[in-house]
Amino acid sequence: MPEIRKDPVFGRWVIIASERGLRPNEFRQSPGPGGYICPFCPGNEDLTPPTIYSLPGKASGWRLRVVRNKFPALVADAAAGSRRDGIYDSMDGMGFHEVVIETPEHGRVLEELPAEEIADVARAWMLRLREIKKDPRIKYVMIFKNHGRNAGASLQHPHSQIIAMPMAPLRVQQEIDGAADYHDERGTCVFCDVAREEAASGRRVVGENADFLAVTPYASRFSFETWILPKAHRSHFEDAPEGEAATLAAMLKSTLGKLSASLGDLSYNLILHTMPVQDPAAEHYHWHIEIMPKLSHVAGFEWGTGFYINTVSPEEAADVLNSGKKFRA
Repeated sequence: MPEIRKDPVFGRWVIIASERGLRPNEFRQSPGPGGYICPFCPGNEDLTPPTIYSLPGKASGWRLRVVRNKFPALVADAAAGSRRDGIYDSMDGMGFHEVVIETPEHGRVLEELPAEEIADVARAWMLRLREIKKDPRIKYVMIFKNHGRNAGASLQHPHSQIIAMPMAPLRVQQEIDGAADYHDERGTCVFCDVAREEAASGRRVVGENADFLAVTPYASRFSFETWILPKAHRSHFEDAPEGEAATLAAMLKSTLGKLSASLGDLSYNLILHTMPVQDPAAEHYHWHIEIMPKLSHVAGFEWGTGFYINTVSPEEAADVLNSGKKFRA
């Protein structure tokens, strides 16, 4: 049973999940007979937990599947509620951990899929989030994608993950609190203001369509960090209209395509930021997606101070991405 423990100094929660160490790692196993067998490929459905949600396909019988993670960080049948042991607080690792298998094709990457198939992925995220939030024990749902070995992926087959938690993570709460402070001071949403200012200047814009803007943020922490911002204010991702799945897919395809073209063998973390699911709609917060290529490692200075050293300015990154040229470090 996973356990969630609270750091008594910072107030952050840490998941202790020993079983996660048993998950297969494609990068450490050899292919072929007796070697690695991908659990996400068609024909290997018995290697994953049962399907929660799927879309029908042609050759394989499905074109997208959602399953429970076989090696979950959190589990649904754990008890809710915290307990205290001296100065320490903990609770059972209650939550949900799901995998969205984005395509039956092992060798594809997300940006290579047709836009309508990427839209299927976005709709699956929305549908699962709406379903999971019906459980009142769940306070936050994190949707993320680790692509490439350097980004922490253990499997190459295109997939993203959904982890539902009984609390909002400290990092998320800090972002929401910062946005609330900005709203209290200026009366506007900081993300709406960023989108308007970036669209007006164009200096850091790497993509735009009817509903979304992609930018290299002004204070980028990482080289080629890119955000996708909805133009319409909406605090909860799951409240986005169905029609926006198509324009979000187009923006994801374009943005990831530019990153891949400029950076070559791309590893990245993609994280969807949204409001806690049980909270009402908020004027001060705006859901968005952050994409962080892994071109370098966070080292001692960053861990020790919380400051990030970015060796490629967001203006230079936008110029490179828009030119289509290969980046030379």
